[in-house]
Amino acid sequence: MRNVSLELAQGEQVCLIGANGAGKTTLLKAIAGMLPPVGGTVHFENASLTRKPSFEIVRRGIALTPEGRGIFGRLTVAENLAMGAYIRRDHTQVHADTAMVYELFPRLAERRTQPAGQLSGGEQQMLAIGRALMSRPRLMLLDEPSMGLAPLLVQRIFETIKIIAARGVSLLLVEQNARLALQTCSRGYVMESGAITLSDSAGNLIENPKVREAYLGE
Repeated sequence: MRNVSLELAQGEQVCLIGANGAGKTTLLKAIAGMLPPVGGTVHFENASLTRKPSFEIVRRGIALTPEGRGIFGRLTVAENLAMGAYIRRDHTQVHADTAMVYELFPRLAERRTQPAGQLSGGEQQMLAIGRALMSRPRLMLLDEPSMGLAPLLVQRIFETIKIIAARGVSLLLVEQNARLALQTCSRGYVMESGAITLSDSAGNLIENPKVREAYLGE
């Protein structure tokens, strides 16, 4: 990546679109502390997160839902959710948040005692989002939440993402389905070959001829 600069306001939903290999996942991992940036800085709520370890970044209020879900296959659904709350000591509220996740994703409640590796792809994506919510993030980084899912499951996942956003959580969404990403978010960035080449409101990007040709199939 080079000369990458982006920002989110509190409570804002922003998407990052681009071709495979453009650097989108690398950027999310750098924000989440999983990859050290070679240069530049990462700031969140007026504090520098540059070169902070990933567990410290989670403590600061940022959670990543990784590409490929990254669930713990041998742990149960309930144990995966508990892992999402490992930084917390407010046990009563942890129980309340677990109930909230089960309310968002009733399928997880039905399968709470099953190993996560036995879940379908859609259920694993629900679990990955639920696990991230258990840290009570103020900013969620979502990496390809629709990947490999049937259209009905994609719709269900994105309906839930909108519910999460409505609760005041800021979102930075990386998504190959550019139209869906732009319909979900208020603003967007386009990344090409490791650089941000375009930024605008979601509505303007949908109408941009270059975006329509390159990413919307028109």
